[in-house]
Amino acid sequence: MRIPRLLAIALSLIGLAVIIATLYGTLNLDRSLVRDADFSLNTITPNADGDRDVTRIQYTLSRSANLSIYFSDEDGRTYFFRRDRRRSAGEYEVLFSGVVEGFGRPGEQFEGLVETRLLPDGKYTWFIAATDAAGVVEKQSGWLTVRDGAPLVPDIQGFSAAPMHFTPNRDGISDRVTINLYLPKPAQLRVFALGEDGVEYPIDEVERDVPPGEAGMHEFDYAGGVDDGVTPPPDGSYQIWAVAEDDEGQRVSNTIELTLEHGGIPRADIVQANVEWSAKTVVLCDTLYFTLTVENYGDAPIRTSGPPPGTVYDSDWNFNKLGWHVESGAWRVAIGFDNQLSDYPHRWAVGTRNDLVQIGEHWYLPAGERATITGGIRFVDLPARNPSYYWAGLIHEDVEISRFNNRVDPLFLTIGAIDINAPGPCPSRTPEVRSGG
Repeated sequence: MRIPRLLAIALSLIGLAVIIATLYGTLNLDRSLVRDADFSLNTITPNADGDRDVTRIQYTLSRSANLSIYFSDEDGRTYFFRRDRRRSAGEYEVLFSGVVEGFGRPGEQFEGLVETRLLPDGKYTWFIAATDAAGVVEKQSGWLTVRDGAPLVPDIQGFSAAPMHFTPNRDGISDRVTINLYLPKPAQLRVFALGEDGVEYPIDEVERDVPPGEAGMHEFDYAGGVDDGVTPPPDGSYQIWAVAEDDEGQRVSNTIELTLEHGGIPRADIVQANVEWSAKTVVLCDTLYFTLTVENYGDAPIRTSGPPPGTVYDSDWNFNKLGWHVESGAWRVAIGFDNQLSDYPHRWAVGTRNDLVQIGEHWYLPAGERATITGGIRFVDLPARNPSYYWAGLIHEDVEISRFNNRVDPLFLTIGAIDINAPGPCPSRTPEVRSGG
């Protein structure tokens, strides 16, 4: 049976079309920009329970383009998962857990900045859109349903830091920054100081009843590393950052500005561990004088407190009697001796006002400077042990007395009486008490 001519021509054309279509696909002649866009799941339940938490997004680009993946809800609001990301030609896939760029809904208020957030439960149209170098825009779309999500955002609430002017130098004044915040839900929490140079300095959490990462109040403490002998960050302006991220991938941040000044590790010594003593023997009512030099060889000023150099104590006085009580973080030169009732009862400032600089309400020996200190002790009674040793020290009050500055240059001193059988009282003196002391 002969095939009619027209039918033969039609069959030939169909065969040719099949061949052309095959060659078109084989030779990649399809010039569409976005191809094969698909989601592996059309419904997700992003609540970190391990069941249908994520869907796999797949797509192919035929040439380099700027790619966006976004969602539109039934009210027309748009939520971006990827926004104008440069991509080369090729096949791509990425997991999507429902987390998109941060957004706020009508009536919501957050104290922190919501950087990423779960899509609210609902039905969405997804779009995979690309724009090539010529400005050609193509997109593919489909449907995605989100349900049983975790709606609570790990907002960083009540975020505070004090003091805002921070001087980490162990002088007892604004040495530490205390940071407090509240988490409404469990989240991984990171707090750090960020310098203008982009360097991050981690800040440790203080152990409390609320474990790290759990909902509740959290406290952080920052001393610039000085407590551990680490040089603090350079002076300047810093941002204290708190970043919280929950199991679903929602992330919130909050910041506070902080000024760091006069930072450094305090270091000072009695120069050459040398003390000039005025005598090896004194009699009652006479005075033993000393002279020594203190050098601040560190990179931070050291705070000091009185009484001023040149002050002469009676042997039965101490620094409290003169109104110069212990001040945490202050440095003072001191004299101690055998059988002393309290540690280093006679103390002096590490310089005169000519040696020191005033910072705020306090006085400091600047970094790299030296000061010579003098003082005396008038002996108004015989010690229980005579002769006995006297020595100098350089005290960082309530912090430490380093071994190099403790019991410096001891003097074996003998104290004699004018009449050993009836020494008699010394002329009385009224101590010059610090105003308000």
